[in-house]
Amino acid sequence: MKIVILCGGLGTRLKEETEFRPKPMVHIGNRPILWHIMKIYAHYGFKDFVLALGYKGDMIKEYFQNYELMNNDVTIELGKPENRIIHQNHGEVGWRVTLANTGQHALKGARLKQAERYINGDEFMMTYGDGVGNINIPALLEFHRNHGKIATITGTIPTSRFGELSIQENNTASFIEKPRSGSLVNGGFFVFNKAIFNYLTDDDNCDLEYGILEKLSQEGQIKVYRHDGFWACMDTFRDMEHLNKLWDEKKAEWKIW
Repeated sequence: MKIVILCGGLGTRLKEETEFRPKPMVHIGNRPILWHIMKIYAHYGFKDFVLALGYKGDMIKEYFQNYELMNNDVTIELGKPENRIIHQNHGEVGWRVTLANTGQHALKGARLKQAERYINGDEFMMTYGDGVGNINIPALLEFHRNHGKIATITGTIPTSRFGELSIQENNTASFIEKPRSGSLVNGGFFVFNKAIFNYLTDDDNCDLEYGILEKLSQEGQIKVYRHDGFWACMDTFRDMEHLNKLWDEKKAEWKIW
C-alpha cells in the first residue's frame, strides 16, 4: 500500500527554519521530521512512499539520493571511484521512495491529485509532513475497511501549549503542566479509497480540507478514527524545540520502532 506524504508547503509559521529548508527537513534530533514520520509507517511494514514535493523539494531529493552514502559505512579506493563499496548497516532497507514534483504553489488537494498516477491499489494512506504520533496503523486500516466510506481521518486530542490553572474558592491554585484539551483535531494519518480522486483536480487552487473534505463530510463519506495516544505537530519554532526536547530526554512517544 502506498503512503502519500505532503511535503510541499511553505511552512511560514516556522520561518526561522523554513527560510533555509522545507519543513519536512527540519530536524528532530539528527534526523528530519519526515524520516520520523516514515519510520512510524515502516514499523508496521508499510514502506512504499510517495512524497509530494513543492517548496525546496530539491533538498528532499538530495537527501534520499545521498541516503546510502550518508547513512552507511563506505569503503573508497582513491583513484578508482567505481570501486566504492557501501556496507549496509542502516535500518531503512526496503524503503521505496517516489519523489514527485507537484508544483511550487499547489494546495494540498492539487498535490494529492498529482500523486494519483503512483497509486495502484484501491486504497492508500496519506499524511502531512509535520506531524508525529504513536498511531496504530493496522488498527487505523481495519477501522477504515470496516466502515466502507471513502475517507478516514485520525482525530486526536493535542496537548495544550499552556499549563492549566484551577483556582478553588479559597484561592488555592492547582496547576497541571500542559494538559490535553478536550476537542478532537485533524491529526492527519488518513486512509482514502481511490474514489477521493473523483473529487480532486490538479488546479493549484484545489485544497483538501476546505472544499473537498467538507463535501465528503456532507455526503457522509468520512469517518473519524479516534487516537487517544501521543500526537504532536511541528507548526512553530516552539513546537520544534518541544519535540527536540522530548527526543533528547528519551520521552519521544512516537518512537515506536
